[in-house]
Amino acid sequence: MALPRAHSILIRLRHAWLAVPLLLVALLWAADLFWPLPLPEDDLARVVLAEDGTPLWRFADAEGVWRYPVSEDEVSPYYLQALLTYEDRYFYQHPGVNPLALTRAAWMNLRGRRVLSGGSTLSMQVARLLDPHPRSLGGKLRQLWRTAQLEWHLSKAEILGLYLNRAPFGGTLQGVAAASWAYLGKPPSQLTRAEAALLAVLPQAPSRLRPDRHPEQAQAARDKVLRRLAQFGVWPQGAVAEALEEPVLLAPRQEPSLAPLLARRLNRADSPPLIRTTLDAALQRRLEDLLLGWRARLPERTSAAVLVVEHETMAVRAYLGSVDIADERRFGHVDMISSLRSPGSTLKPFLYGLALDAGLIHSESLLQDVPRRYGDYRPGNFAAGFTGPVSASEALGLSLNLPAVQLLEAYGPKRFAGELRNVGVPLALPAAAEPNLALILGGAGSRLEELVSGYSVFARQGRVARLRLQPQDALQERRLLSPGAAWIVRRILAGQARPDRAPRARLTERPVLAWKTGTSYGFRDAWAIGVGPRHLIGIWIGRPDGTPVSGQFGLASAAPLLLQVHDLLVNRDAQRGIAQPVEPQPAEVDVAAICWPLGQIMTKGDPSCRRQRFAWILDGTTPPTLLAGDQPLGLGLRQTIWLGPEGRQVAPGCPGASPRELMFWPAPLEPWLPKRERRSARLPAVDPACPPPLPPAAAPLSIVGVREGDQLRRPAGSAEPLRLWLSTLGGGGRRWWFLDGAPVATTAAEDGFSQAFRQAGRHQLSVLDETGQTARLEFGITD
Repeated sequence: MALPRAHSILIRLRHAWLAVPLLLVALLWAADLFWPLPLPEDDLARVVLAEDGTPLWRFADAEGVWRYPVSEDEVSPYYLQALLTYEDRYFYQHPGVNPLALTRAAWMNLRGRRVLSGGSTLSMQVARLLDPHPRSLGGKLRQLWRTAQLEWHLSKAEILGLYLNRAPFGGTLQGVAAASWAYLGKPPSQLTRAEAALLAVLPQAPSRLRPDRHPEQAQAARDKVLRRLAQFGVWPQGAVAEALEEPVLLAPRQEPSLAPLLARRLNRADSPPLIRTTLDAALQRRLEDLLLGWRARLPERTSAAVLVVEHETMAVRAYLGSVDIADERRFGHVDMISSLRSPGSTLKPFLYGLALDAGLIHSESLLQDVPRRYGDYRPGNFAAGFTGPVSASEALGLSLNLPAVQLLEAYGPKRFAGELRNVGVPLALPAAAEPNLALILGGAGSRLEELVSGYSVFARQGRVARLRLQPQDALQERRLLSPGAAWIVRRILAGQARPDRAPRARLTERPVLAWKTGTSYGFRDAWAIGVGPRHLIGIWIGRPDGTPVSGQFGLASAAPLLLQVHDLLVNRDAQRGIAQPVEPQPAEVDVAAICWPLGQIMTKGDPSCRRQRFAWILDGTTPPTLLAGDQPLGLGLRQTIWLGPEGRQVAPGCPGASPRELMFWPAPLEPWLPKRERRSARLPAVDPACPPPLPPAAAPLSIVGVREGDQLRRPAGSAEPLRLWLSTLGGGGRRWWFLDGAPVATTAAEDGFSQAFRQAGRHQLSVLDETGQTARLEFGITD
């Protein structure tokens, strides 16, 4: 009975030993389940990159560490060779732990009675990075367990990737890419042999070997790596000798600190660790330095914004949302590129282009720069005074307000706002407000980025394209203007409004800077937007809190900065050998000799041609002169009169009467015309024997020289009285003038007079004409 019992015991023992491996596997599985590998998650450490990969800005994690994630194929082969040769030659062969290396390290440490070698593999180092532990027996066992988990769950490439992105390099730097940019100013893909050896050894003792603090120790450690690479034949002896001669040269240590407001804008909860942009790092840095130099020229609490866009691709190349993000007095944390502000006169080029396409005007159409009232709205020019008759190109080039309001009245404010909104340039209005005539003078809200996008219409043959902040952004565009209208407006903005006098001449030129300034009401915003050969440039200057800055306006404040940025871009292109594009004249654009006042093609000898001009026209059409909405009835540009045998005006039924058509200037322009061009001077005398019917009703009478509600001040420190030149617009016949009810002057219809005001206070000025019309206004004078 003993033998069978012994045999049974042996069988049970054998089965028990067979169960041990299974039990061990179960225990390891349970341990892995309850103590999982602490793989890193998204810890909010992100880097914002320029188009070429240069770090612009970094967002550190909760511990202040910043990283630049890279993959194995984005790192120089020299670095990988140096790392694996020095740290772990058998990385791809061992299971995470190298017994020979551990034995050798233990023997060396025992012989030297101090730590001479660690024997840790790359997998063990990654385990320590993921789960830091004390240097004790328990800590070593914990490291071995984490190493086993690494090898169990991850591939060798994934373990190497963790080391490349988590190895310490001193201070707040982790990962070879962050170290390469911080210490050497270059991507890790461009490391030389000497630089690769330096970065391979640095994580061994990041504080002691930091090359910016301890260059001698860093070079000695680097040379040790180089000699080992030569010893094992990884690199040729000659190449190692050259690398040993290379000193440790560091780029100026710079934390990524460019385009902070764009970085903040793009850093969202779902952003990847690497946030790529279209910015040009070198250009961004240069413009930030330029803008910092401008800070002393800006008034107190004033900021500035600069936006540069390559109009062929619509890639944003420079984004400066404020002068300095750290300047609290100038509200540097406010991004003025995306802030809503009044656009001033920067919308006018869009209106002129749309009016060209609508057949309302050509480039030399006659417009009226005269005082006008639209209900309670009475616009004026930025510079006091009025020009009278102006061409469309002159009105846009000089940024005159009244012709633009006249044009918007004809085109329609709602239609204008709708066209801009459709192409991505919305105009913000107060709640429940409708687009009105004030739009064209800045009576709405817009953003610098939207305006710059809108101005792409003049560089992209009439199409408006959205800005591209990141490489993955698709190019989206919509048509706003015809290529011809966009070309004409761009030439006007470039100061090339007058066409060649040869009507058949075709122009193929390299474009120069076309630009427009703007100033919002109360001197709150100064704008300058330019269309250069290759770039769109947007400039804004003002106070982010919206308070006015006396004397700040687009031409004086923003335009000089625009021109400086443009010169920088053109010189930069020249240094790089980048050819400037050629802009041919579109086929639908031609030149025509037109005549005022009708604005149409006439021969110079025609008596109806009072002034000849050469105009850009579209599709061979010459629109007639655009009349204002308040043009007096019966006082049109054409008037038929009847002349008797002696050449005097007679009634149509008089003996020998014959009709004759005369062309006159728009009635509101009369005060600005030479006397010989005025309607009264060009009409023949009336024949008393057979007089014509009564003349048509005169234009409404208004006073020119002072406006309702004006507050005028006498010259400071001067004993001289305040003098105003007063005249009228409209009406008929002689004028009788009254100041505070007392008669002061009598003038002819086309004349004015100078009136002295010696006393301060409120005054009432009125005028009466021969047709019985009166005009009256009140104003004040202070000392």
